[in-house]
Amino acid sequence: MNTGTANRFAWAALLAAGTVAACHRGKGAGAAAGGAGGMPPMPVEVAVARTDTVLDEIPATGQIEAVQQVDLRPEIDGRIVDILVREGQEVAKGAALFQVDDAELKAQVAQLAAQRDLATQDLERTKELVARNASSTADLERAEAQARSTEAQYELQRIRLERTTVRAPFAGIVGRRAVSLGDYVTQSTPLITLQTINPQRATFQVPERYAQALKVGQRVTFRVGAIPGRDFDAEVDFVDPVVQLPGRTILVKARAPNNQRLLQAGMFIEARLVTAVRPRAVVVPEEAIVPMQGANLVWVVSEGKVAQRPVGIGVRTPGFVEIASGLDAGEQVVVGGQERLFPGAPVMAKAVERGAAPAPAEH
Repeated sequence: MNTGTANRFAWAALLAAGTVAACHRGKGAGAAAGGAGGMPPMPVEVAVARTDTVLDEIPATGQIEAVQQVDLRPEIDGRIVDILVREGQEVAKGAALFQVDDAELKAQVAQLAAQRDLATQDLERTKELVARNASSTADLERAEAQARSTEAQYELQRIRLERTTVRAPFAGIVGRRAVSLGDYVTQSTPLITLQTINPQRATFQVPERYAQALKVGQRVTFRVGAIPGRDFDAEVDFVDPVVQLPGRTILVKARAPNNQRLLQAGMFIEARLVTAVRPRAVVVPEEAIVPMQGANLVWVVSEGKVAQRPVGIGVRTPGFVEIASGLDAGEQVVVGGQERLFPGAPVMAKAVERGAAPAPAEH
């Protein structure tokens, strides 16, 4: 073998040895990667979808009104001789408020009472004479008519005398007085205002698109600007059958108990009219909802991995969202760490509590 041939065999041997070494290094690197176990699980925060009572509500603003309110006026002309009520006083039904001078009417009633008694006596005598055939039937008819006439005149003046005392037609609270002692008043003179205080009425307007959802008996919760942090309950007792222009709204009135006398006519309110109650609705924290291309998604955790799921949402309450479709109670949804997730990604879930959903106010 010459020297050139020997050199060629040596180079071939070196190349073969390098190829084998490279193959062994590749297998070792692959084995090392496989030993690492792939991508580690990503930490996420999860919450459990649960059931709660959810209310469909219509928001509105309005005011407090008295159920009944009236400007009291006298029924008899005359001079005010006594004022029997203080401004702002709470009064019972039938309570005397003002006294108009009644001296003349008292005299007339006394005179008519005497005439009535005389006519009654005359009628009795005529009946006795007719019984003895000493008087005619015509005389008896005239005596009866006279007795009825005097009785009617007496009752008329007696009623007018009673009306010289101005009384409260219903229980309530009186407002500002418009007359003073000694004023001469007529039947058109306003004396004082009177309005009911328990219950009161919450009145508000809602858009006409809710017309089919409005019913008498529905529950209303509201807050008063002058009493922050307190919810009041009321029950709808009137839905206006006419849509009011130009705003195309419907007037709604609801009765609210006012045992503590906190609600005053004219107060501004923010109301929520409950149109439906779902006692077992599925709710999740609002952080679980991921808006994407016009749809709403949630990341659901199952067996250590996540999957995207489209859901239908319903009512939103502070911190929570109702799930109308796509999710069952008891399933875990991601509420923190969604940014790095992809379908099928392994996760290390940490359960968190986002707080209880607000319970509906008591009736």
